[in-house]
Amino acid sequence: MKISILGTGYVGAVTGACFAELGNDVVFVDIDPAKLDMIRTGRSPIFEPGLDELLAKNLHRISATTDTALAIRETEATFICVGTPSNPDGSIDLQYIAAASEAIGEVLREKESWHTVVMKSTVVSGTTTGIVRRRLEEASGKEAFRDFGLASNPEFLREGSALTDVFSPDRIVMGVEDPRSREVLETLYATFTCPKLVTAIPVAEMIKYVSNAFLATKISFANEIGNLCKTMGIDTAEVFAGVGLDARINPAFFRSGIGFGGSCFPKDVRALIAQAGAAGLPPKILQSVVAVNEEQPLRLVALLKKHLPDLKGKRIGVLGLAFKPDTDDIRESRAIPIIGELRKEGAGVIAYDPLAIAHFRSLFPEITYASSAAEVLECDAVLIITEWKEFEALDYTGKLVIDGRRVPKAAVGSIYEGVCW
Repeated sequence: MKISILGTGYVGAVTGACFAELGNDVVFVDIDPAKLDMIRTGRSPIFEPGLDELLAKNLHRISATTDTALAIRETEATFICVGTPSNPDGSIDLQYIAAASEAIGEVLREKESWHTVVMKSTVVSGTTTGIVRRRLEEASGKEAFRDFGLASNPEFLREGSALTDVFSPDRIVMGVEDPRSREVLETLYATFTCPKLVTAIPVAEMIKYVSNAFLATKISFANEIGNLCKTMGIDTAEVFAGVGLDARINPAFFRSGIGFGGSCFPKDVRALIAQAGAAGLPPKILQSVVAVNEEQPLRLVALLKKHLPDLKGKRIGVLGLAFKPDTDDIRESRAIPIIGELRKEGAGVIAYDPLAIAHFRSLFPEITYASSAAEVLECDAVLIITEWKEFEALDYTGKLVIDGRRVPKAAVGSIYEGVCW
């Protein structure tokens, strides 16, 4: 099949490369020529393990252009993968979705053959059949589901393991309203043996949000229980090991620590809160999920002050800046509020991360960035914020360590505190 991908950010780059690997011809579309030049030479515009190799392997099936009209005319289906940033109230900003829909619609006005438009970006329930359909129909002069296809196919990617998530998914969700769009998606995913759920488009959109909101809820719940366990001298890991054995509950995401970050969980929970609020149904549980997550990283600083009550002039080392290992993504990283609090307390910060320093420097240009993890250990205290594997190889003997991610080696021979254990 011939597919166009609008947007070469995280979702677009991964989706396009994986569709090419499955034997499809893929045209990447973006307004940034630099990103497209990278793709043409087999390099990913975003960091994800294995993605460069996948692009390079499939260059014979891949092209890249800034010409949206050309891409849509030459393909059978278009996946919208543009960004949906947050508004100040937590709702999602749909300007890029609207612009992409109008651009597609203008081409569909002149295109005679059937074309399916698939929403891959994460949007709240009702977006695809609402503003997207409206903009497509207004720009094309045609009717969705009769003259062109429209569908939702949410992604469930984890940064650092996105390729595995594409090729070995738990499930594939296809939101469709017409048989031809369903056929397009079923053809694309014909070789997959996982459960395939076919739903109405708004249901597919909601599945994505509820999935992320529930996982975020498990994390905040684990942290709230972890805080209680610490006061009682109970190991929270043992508690959740027992709780997770219940088949109704499942052990995944019950890891206490300093909370969740990244591009999905915080944004998606806030968007669902905003949508519920607009419907007159303030979601008390989800509001608490966010509140716990915002408070949790500051507990690391509070624990540090138990050992060093006055941080002014102290050199505090920070291990990890990315929101999770195996990515350079610092969006909503727990390092941001922690370092912000350290700076308020007058501490000097020396930070290290294997991948994320360049991005983090734009937020905190005034702090010192170490060239190795070993340099950080020379500080008055060390905070562990991201559980990179290389931090397991360090010698923490004699160091004051406040651990937010449960790195076992850090407790050996050190003055050690875990945030929830």
